[in-house]
Order: sequence, then C-alpha cells, then structure tokens
Amino acid sequence: MLKILVTYAVQGEFTEIKWPDVEVYYVRTGIGKVKSAFHLSEAIQQVKPDIVINQGTAGTINHQVGDVFVCRHFVGLGMEYRIDSSELLAARGFCQHWTESATCNTGDSFLTELTDIEGDVVDMEAYAQAFVCRAKEIPFISVKYVSDVIGQNSVKHWEDRLEDARAGLSHFF
Repeated sequence: MLKILVTYAVQGEFTEIKWPDVEVYYVRTGIGKVKSAFHLSEAIQQVKPDIVINQGTAGTINHQVGDVFVCRHFVGLGMEYRIDSSELLAARGFCQHWTESATCNTGDSFLTELTDIEGDVVDMEAYAQAFVCRAKEIPFISVKYVSDVIGQNSVKHWEDRLEDARAGLSHFF
C-alpha cells in the first residue's frame, strides 16, 4: 500500500487527505527551515514513505489570495542553489495528474516588504523539505495556498486567511 507523509508547519494549516488505498501519515514540522528539516527527517525514519506532500500557506507578489500552486521547483531565498523535484516524481509516477509546476522560494522569515524574489510563492519550509527528500531519494511535492500578498499587511492577512486556506487546500486534495 502506498505510504504518503503529509507535512504542514502549523496546526492552522492542517488539512486531512482522504484518498482510497493509501496510508496517510502527518507531521507538523513547525515554522522555519531548521525545524522543518529536523522533524521531516525524524518522520521519514519512522514512516518510510513513498512520497512526501507538503501542504500549507505562502505569500506571493504576482498572484492572488486564494490561488493554489503545485510546486515542483524550490529556491532558497538569496541562494543560487535550486531543487527540481519533477524528475523523481515522474520516475515514480507520482502526481502526474497535477500538471502545474510552480516555483516556491523559501526564506528565513515572514516577508512583509516587497522585494525582488524569484518564483510564484514564498514560504519558510518547502526548500528544506525538498532538500531532505532529495537527499533520501523520496519524491516531494508542495501544494501552497496563497494567503497573503507580500507588502500588504502580510502577517495580519496570513492569520485571517488560515481558515480559508484549510478550505482551499481541502478542496484541492
């Protein structure tokens, strides 16, 4: 039976996935790259999943609140290093029906000011999780609900949008 490990940073982002014929495990990673990488590594060791799916919220500059992005490309904010998870996903035949291929940029803090960033969305965990999964040769994909537009009172909007994010992610899955 297919084992899926679902990660989320905070309880407010948790969305249950109910798919037939799969075992779904969940791990709350906490906010930030270090906590996220640590808790994901521990969960991988215990669960031994076939795939890791990260779900959660993200900010954006170029898109709208409520948009949902399927991220297969990951960039660390201010880093030249990129991770592309699409090849391993395709090789194992996972998530082929999700045709989107967005880029998630991961930073070390909640962005509140408009800045020049690469990618469709910005979060604080996905790059680290993609890094861990690639190192362990586990397919990884991230599904992000846009909760705020960077530079427009982002923190307040994020807190206000968590319920909408759960509904949007639940609908997606």
